[in-house]
Amino acid sequence: MSKAVVQRLGLPSQPASTCESKSIIPLHDLAVAASFGDVQPRSEGLVMSKAWMVRAERDGRLFDAFKEKSAVAIGWNEVGDLSSVKSRKAIADLVSASWPETKPQSVAMAAGQLHRFVNEIEVGDMVVTYNPSRRVYLLGEITGPYRYDTSVDPEDAQYRPVRWQGEVSRDLLSVESRNSLGAISTLFRISSEVSAELKKAMVSGQPAKSETVAAATEATEEDLFKSMESRAHEFIKDKVSALPWDDMQELVAGLLRSLGYKTRVSEAGPDRGKDIVASPDGFGFESPRIVVEVKHRKGAMGAPDVRSFLGGRHPQDKGLYVSTGGFSREARYEAERANIPLALMDLDDLVKSLLEQYEKLDLETQQLVPLKRIFVPAWS
Repeated sequence: MSKAVVQRLGLPSQPASTCESKSIIPLHDLAVAASFGDVQPRSEGLVMSKAWMVRAERDGRLFDAFKEKSAVAIGWNEVGDLSSVKSRKAIADLVSASWPETKPQSVAMAAGQLHRFVNEIEVGDMVVTYNPSRRVYLLGEITGPYRYDTSVDPEDAQYRPVRWQGEVSRDLLSVESRNSLGAISTLFRISSEVSAELKKAMVSGQPAKSETVAAATEATEEDLFKSMESRAHEFIKDKVSALPWDDMQELVAGLLRSLGYKTRVSEAGPDRGKDIVASPDGFGFESPRIVVEVKHRKGAMGAPDVRSFLGGRHPQDKGLYVSTGGFSREARYEAERANIPLALMDLDDLVKSLLEQYEKLDLETQQLVPLKRIFVPAWS
């Protein structure tokens, strides 16, 4: 965001006699803000209205209807007219009554978005919607109170009237703003920095950060997708950690099969220190014979656990000890000086191996942790 716009967001009003020592808002920035009604002179300063994203349904299917009807609208019609419902709790009760099987987290999410749409969005607030096929944002201003109205779409009757101001190409925005506007919620608050960038881009038709965007874009995008990758990795770890013990055992066996081994998995109950035996022939006669112990619990495995596992191994065996709770430092030291080759695999190692081998897993193993491939830009 430009320095002038930053100043505009928090600049106190000054008498003419004292303005010479202060940064003054350019008339151009005031004109942009005034077109949205978001600068209101007060004795203590300048006030900016709130800004909101209201998505035009999946794939922007209501974008043209929003524009034609001069409105934005969202669904959850079953709760009815909310004109007299002023609290989030009351809306949540209506959502629960309309969809009794809905999980509490989903009820809270729906109630929060409805409450914001009905009671928090104010006349004069900026509103934005998006057309993904054209890659443009439509900017406008809320012009009236909430009402229950199906004129935009029969499935989206929660309605607010809008005066649309203009469009902004997504290509004109900084990576930070594009990322912020990419949230998947039907309705969410837009930061003052992003709303200011949208307004300037709408008026100028130029990138809001033309001085720095070329140098920073690639690094910012790479950081963004690295963050996405890290978050996805943690979510996958959550899924794997939530597996029951027998499924965890099958997951490890499936990984070994993806590497070309045949496996025998122990039945539930005392297993004499081994859960899986993997070998080329499936019986353990041919080398290499890999003996696997799977511990699916919160606590870290210690040196005594490793020694116990090693105690029943033959000289020609290879060992794999899987512990989703990790290993103590002493356990890792014990593994390093073991008399047979022994690999320790914690939850992070397990998930990394899962991702590396996922396409080679058999269908039964993939169904234990269903994953979907996505594509992101690559950098040299």
